[in-house]
Amino acid sequence: MFSVGDYIIYGNSGVCKVMSVGPLDDSDDREYYTLKPIYIRDSTILTPIDNDRVVMREVMTKEEAQEFIKGIKNIGTLDILDERKIDHDYKRALLTCDPSEIVKTIKTIYFRTEERQAEGKKATASDSKYFHIAEENLYGELAISLDMDKDEVRDYIKLSV
Repeated sequence: MFSVGDYIIYGNSGVCKVMSVGPLDDSDDREYYTLKPIYIRDSTILTPIDNDRVVMREVMTKEEAQEFIKGIKNIGTLDILDERKIDHDYKRALLTCDPSEIVKTIKTIYFRTEERQAEGKKATASDSKYFHIAEENLYGELAISLDMDKDEVRDYIKLSV
């Protein structure tokens, strides 16, 4: 169970701060988290604490984030078996909220885009969309863990890898 003030990952909403924990009203026996997404302005999420339909996990600690970044170079790419289902593979990887799967997605799209550019083509709209989502999710968590601005995380990773 998370406590007030904790930073957690809540599905594709990314990093959220736990604002309160408890029933919605006096007649409700069920407890809820009130979450404030850090990177989505003017948004609040109410979710049961026993919600098992959306991934909820603690944000990495600073030490975990630093170790994770050191290991990024050893993370591979997604196994794409069917090009026609690539969107499904991207969604599946991102829904895990697993930083390693997110890095795999970023690397897969990066290499696909490089190949397309070498052929004189642009990145697909789908690749661009999922690349942006993956970066936002990864950099958002690392920014909180490392206590830095999200925009600084990309450069920090480049220097650390």
